[in-house]
Amino acid sequence: MEIVLVHPEIPHNTGCAARLAAATGLRLNLVEPLGFSLEDRYLKRAGLDYWPMVDLCVHPDWETAARALSAGSDLPLGQRLRLFSARGGHSLFETAFAPDDLLVFGSESKGIPRALLEEFGERRVYVPIRDGIRSLNLASTVCLCAYTAMNVAGVSLPDNDGSYVAHPNAKDDLFAADIAKFPVDARPGNDSAL
Repeated sequence: MEIVLVHPEIPHNTGCAARLAAATGLRLNLVEPLGFSLEDRYLKRAGLDYWPMVDLCVHPDWETAARALSAGSDLPLGQRLRLFSARGGHSLFETAFAPDDLLVFGSESKGIPRALLEEFGERRVYVPIRDGIRSLNLASTVCLCAYTAMNVAGVSLPDNDGSYVAHPNAKDDLFAADIAKFPVDARPGNDSAL
């Protein structure tokens, strides 16, 4: 199971998603363009000192992300996508998630790109909210949906008794840019692999 943020705009929300990714062990994928720099201080602050524990992959566009995400399963990409949208689809609490699902969230102002919703409309998932409320905060939605999907799919939740021991690299002064991985074909001259 992985988290995918398509064109996130607010560094704080993405930093909170990164902190969640560190806490759950899920990979966080960001699809550019982003509304901030990976060296943004607000992004770093929201992720606190957990950046060394984040498995972060940045993709220059959806097509590159789709190729990279397809490599992780025998199932076709379309059967693994869960497109979280404030409009339409199946309730989060009535969705049968699978361990290799890709939890896809759109930007704060525009949501998931229309082309994705049109192509994979049957994969939409929504969080029930009261009439008169346009949407929930992206960071809150990612957290609620990730934990719910993991639980429903039978993905092991972190085994923690409430104690805290700092990660050995917690004192490293890292930005998201310091830990980001890029697909081989995403950046000219970049030979690093996922």
